[in-house]
Amino acid sequence: MEKRSASRRPWLWRLLLWLLVSSGISLLAQRRGALSRSGVPAAIVTGTVTAGAGGWELGLSLIFFFLSSSLLSRFRQQRKATIAAEKSNKGSARDMLQVAANGGVATWCALRYGLRRRSRISSDQVRAACCDPWLAAFGGALATATADTWATEVGVLTRRPPRLMTTGRPVAPGISGAVSWPGTLAAAAGALALGIVLQGLLALARLLPGGTGEPGPDRPLLLVAITWLSGFTGSLVDSLLGATLQTVYRCPRCGQETEQRRHRRCGSLTQRVRGWPGVNNDVVNLLATLSGSLIAAALSRSPVPRSGPCQGYTRLSASRLKKGSR
Repeated sequence: MEKRSASRRPWLWRLLLWLLVSSGISLLAQRRGALSRSGVPAAIVTGTVTAGAGGWELGLSLIFFFLSSSLLSRFRQQRKATIAAEKSNKGSARDMLQVAANGGVATWCALRYGLRRRSRISSDQVRAACCDPWLAAFGGALATATADTWATEVGVLTRRPPRLMTTGRPVAPGISGAVSWPGTLAAAAGALALGIVLQGLLALARLLPGGTGEPGPDRPLLLVAITWLSGFTGSLVDSLLGATLQTVYRCPRCGQETEQRRHRRCGSLTQRVRGWPGVNNDVVNLLATLSGSLIAAALSRSPVPRSGPCQGYTRLSASRLKKGSR
């Protein structure tokens, strides 16, 4: 009993530490207008579980997503606020549902990754996967959220009208399902940046005392490539769902398309023109991050050559299995 309780103490202390860090960052974000009152507890839970269970590398990757998105949202903020007041049914501060939709899947993957690292890994699973599927799924989900946010913050400022992804029809900036070249390039850059940050933090963890050594160092760009591809594809899925499933209304008075059930500028009730009832932007974001995580997990399970990219991870896990069998 004493040994078991002692082995759990680092886990509990780590959770407590990140609870304090997440609380401080979330309260500061609320003061800066990046989080609403309901978004604070959701952000605290997301940060605590991600970093406390998955490790500080994953926690700092989550912070990178949040900080980069917040900084981009402040670029030409007044114009964005004007567009959001007419198109979006929510303000600039993220509420609880927005935090859950963007970070819920990544948090779950971080939890499963942390639990998997503390359990025994079968030799068949180690040989079959090029790197940990839950780690890749975390990167794919968070990269999708990063890519979608960067695309939205940049694409809404484009001078040329964006086009609906399904039909190519020009629409007003801020309409769900619309794509533009600046927004698409920003999505690719956001997914790539998240992959580089995640891999860099994992590489840094290898150099520190007590590092886990995951994933292997033989081809460190593998995780970056998986994260970038899955994150960028997930952002395209987000646009596709926004153009097909997400509910969009039209104001009968001014004729503008919007996500608002009652148009704030005109004050009149809007009429649904497309999409499924109840499918809003939060549902689309949740489905998109889920698709990004599934794509990344599938890519991570590709067979590994003998001198493959995660050979270091394989050697480490195999040594753990040998120690466990003794």
